[in-house]
Amino acid sequence: MADAKKVKANLKMKIPAGKASAAPPVGSTLGQYGVNMMDFVQPFNDQTKEMRGTVTAHITIYDDRSMDFRVVSAPTDDLIREKLNIKKGSGKPNSEKLAQKLSDAQLTEIAEAKAHDMNTDDIPAVKKMVAGTARSMGVEIDG
Repeated sequence: MADAKKVKANLKMKIPAGKASAAPPVGSTLGQYGVNMMDFVQPFNDQTKEMRGTVTAHITIYDDRSMDFRVVSAPTDDLIREKLNIKKGSGKPNSEKLAQKLSDAQLTEIAEAKAHDMNTDDIPAVKKMVAGTARSMGVEIDG
């Protein structure tokens, strides 16, 4: 078995999909670890060019200045807000529900988008998780 590389840093960055560049925050963050930022920028942009909005990149930097990264799509609550065209959820989700309801079709769309991040193709299970996030925001499910 090969020796595991020593991890120097684990980073999380929110970056617009397909739009990473050597400018801050990417350049300044990766630069301080001495890695070649173009080794991140090009593959990240290729991997995220079909996505929309801001995504989160989980970057692992190793002692030998190499790196790995994985991309996680927008947070579930962001996707719910986008679908319903609302700015924020309810401040008191248990007692004050929002007027907008999430349809079953919208719930399925969000679940399908999130299934990749959760490494599953069990859409009904992901729908339950998305519905739980919606409830915690004061959003009811229609249907």
